[in-house]
Amino acid sequence: MPVKDSCAIVIFGASGDLTKRKLVPALFELHCQGLLPEGFAVLGVGRTAYSDEAFREAQREALEAFSKTVDATPEQREQFINKLFYESIDTSRREDYAAIRRRLTELDKSQGTSGNYLFYLSTPPALAAPIVSGLGAEHLQIPAHEGCWRRLIVEKPFGIDLKSATDLNHMLQAVFKEDQIFRIDHYLGKETVQNLLVFRFANGIFEPLWNRNYVDYVEITAAENIGVEDRGGYYEGSGALRDMVQNHMLQVVGMTAMEAPSSFDARAVRNETLKVFQSLRPITPENVQHHTIRGQYIASKIRGRDVSGYRQEKGVDAESRTETYAAVRFHIDNWRWGGVPFVVRTGKRLPTRVSEVVVHFKPTPHRIFGSLGTGENITNSLIIRIQPDEGVVLKFGLKRPGAGFEARSVAMDFHYSDLSDVRLPDAYERLLLDCLHGDATLFTRGDAVEACWAFVDPILEGWRSNPESKIYGYPGGTWGPPEADRLLGADGRTWRQPCKNLSENTDYCEL
Repeated sequence: MPVKDSCAIVIFGASGDLTKRKLVPALFELHCQGLLPEGFAVLGVGRTAYSDEAFREAQREALEAFSKTVDATPEQREQFINKLFYESIDTSRREDYAAIRRRLTELDKSQGTSGNYLFYLSTPPALAAPIVSGLGAEHLQIPAHEGCWRRLIVEKPFGIDLKSATDLNHMLQAVFKEDQIFRIDHYLGKETVQNLLVFRFANGIFEPLWNRNYVDYVEITAAENIGVEDRGGYYEGSGALRDMVQNHMLQVVGMTAMEAPSSFDARAVRNETLKVFQSLRPITPENVQHHTIRGQYIASKIRGRDVSGYRQEKGVDAESRTETYAAVRFHIDNWRWGGVPFVVRTGKRLPTRVSEVVVHFKPTPHRIFGSLGTGENITNSLIIRIQPDEGVVLKFGLKRPGAGFEARSVAMDFHYSDLSDVRLPDAYERLLLDCLHGDATLFTRGDAVEACWAFVDPILEGWRSNPESKIYGYPGGTWGPPEADRLLGADGRTWRQPCKNLSENTDYCEL
């Protein structure tokens, strides 16, 4: 739905990559679809000494490079570019924020933005405190009149452990109210992640099976085929568990495992995901080696091309023990999921880029067709592909045509790409639009962030302090350390191999 309230978006870190690659293209797409109000402006803020015109020219070039809107008219492009403004300040100096207040007052008059402001922190985490403090010093978090709003978007990481996450929440909440804070996780903006909720709660045939009585185990994969590229310095202080599991993957777990909310509003939905995080069975430092596997990619040859190992990447310690692969097996201790293992894995330099949720259902109690030796043992699974080739597949058994009762596994599938008249919006488009509407459903709440860190912190401590916790090397282009198989037990459970048909010329992974 179009945004009704006139507003100004203030982007801190406006000269950075996120702004030009994601934020400005997303806002341009919303503009072209007629979803932004007429009274609208973007105010870029940063230390770079841009004028309004220089900033507009830089963003014009960014749109040409990164915008996916192929049918925009020149008039639409220029109309949007003319809505861009820039203010250069030293974000560490509290007194400089008076210039932001004055500029926003000017935009209220010239662009009709009505005093509604969205502040976006597209900056390193260390700058969050001085920016929020500076905004508070100018009272920019306080609505100017009844019906006016002020909101703050914060990018991850939301801390590096439980203590820092708690400190960050206290700092933000000392200036902004919790309902003004929108912690953005772009994974939750992906169409297929949102479809988890619709798929579960709009269909009477699946929800009755979505529990310990019928589900054998749940598997979630987030694989990348690239290495750390030029982010070695950052990744050394993060690792796969912090970078992916603590935020993206646990949020997907929350949506997969949550109870039906009483209504589809932000508070009800986020209350239910919080209950999932609070029900995660703790993994103590003493038993971390039984529930987790961590790995690090080593030099290898992929499709005839030599690739370096993680320790040879720029900015990486030659004796680094930072994990580029993490697999975790855990349980959710509640009535619905008692006894059902959840396994998640994520890694760099795996065979392909793919993210998906796989619900493995329990096998039939008596496998009469398998016992005849006339075909494979059939197991049912539901695959929800997040990216790429977004869609849903249900696997079940049918009789192979011909004589006898030879059973085979077949798939009933849906692909978003089959909807030729439907466009999949970029995650940032959806999340920015939701924030402008004041809808926090797909944003992370402070107590949920802390609950996720409370689960992850003991794992990190176990890896640091437990001498039996090993880090395994795995050749780039493989599915990680073979030792990860033991997390699934010795009862026939296996990791799904999402792509068995990768060619020498492509790593694209069809559902």
